[in-house]
Amino acid sequence: MGIIQCNDICKSFGPKVALDHVSLDIPKGQIFGLLGPNGAGKTTLIRIINRITIPNSGTVLFDGRPITQSDVEKIGYLPEERGLYRKMEVGDQAMYLAQLKGMSMKDAQAELKKWFIRFGIQDWWKKKVEELSKGMAQKVQFITTVVHRPSLMILDEPFSGFDPVNAELIRKEILRLKDEGATIILSTHNMESVEELCDEIALINKSRLVISGGVDEIRHKYGNNNIELVYTGETALEAAPGVFTVLSDQNNAGRHTAVLSLGDGVTPNEALASVLGQSVAVNSFKELIPRMNDIFIKLVTEE
Repeated sequence: MGIIQCNDICKSFGPKVALDHVSLDIPKGQIFGLLGPNGAGKTTLIRIINRITIPNSGTVLFDGRPITQSDVEKIGYLPEERGLYRKMEVGDQAMYLAQLKGMSMKDAQAELKKWFIRFGIQDWWKKKVEELSKGMAQKVQFITTVVHRPSLMILDEPFSGFDPVNAELIRKEILRLKDEGATIILSTHNMESVEELCDEIALINKSRLVISGGVDEIRHKYGNNNIELVYTGETALEAAPGVFTVLSDQNNAGRHTAVLSLGDGVTPNEALASVLGQSVAVNSFKELIPRMNDIFIKLVTEE
């Protein structure tokens, strides 16, 4: 049983259906990607988990029991809509938010100082929030989301507004938090981050759950059973009836890069054995697995 279970969640805003019988099981200690195009219902589901919005029907369980407000206090939530008090000093703002999550003044100050040093922003403590750039303010919000060491963190577009260097910093911190036992729900449009960080994903489109499961499992499921073969030979590779067909074959001075489509039930090893029977020198041989970005576009477009 996961740390969060959403059972048959339905939510409407007047005639607009935001979530239509959505069920999810989010495992403990993993990074769970919540994907979908704009307006699909992701943010509504996140708000329901945080008890900001109440569903019309369905239940949310936290550690196997109905979620309560005290459970929500254990959640670190970074919303997509950023919000800090612009006239407050950064340190005062961070202290205020940490204490709202139940930290003592002493513990909050000690932990925040560690995080500010780790992020290289220790000189910002006395600056006002309005003096910060968007990326700087986002660093502060990320810190205040995780400083109380919540068992569950919900990060909505955490890389938005960051340059590549700081985006990499956030990625490393997310992985470190996972290694320390946290469960992280990651809502993002960045498919590269999904492949790099997520153990499992769920895709919501037009208020419904389209697919869920392990990232590797889903990528293999939507593969075309194609392989890329790099070989050296004086003549082009010929198709092997029932084993593979040659979709493309590019020849560069005798070094070929070919894409083969395997027959139903044919394994890559069987195809390789057939290739070797044609007296070519194989340089490399790999399965072509679709990227999450391609799968996302395919599923959303088909819907």
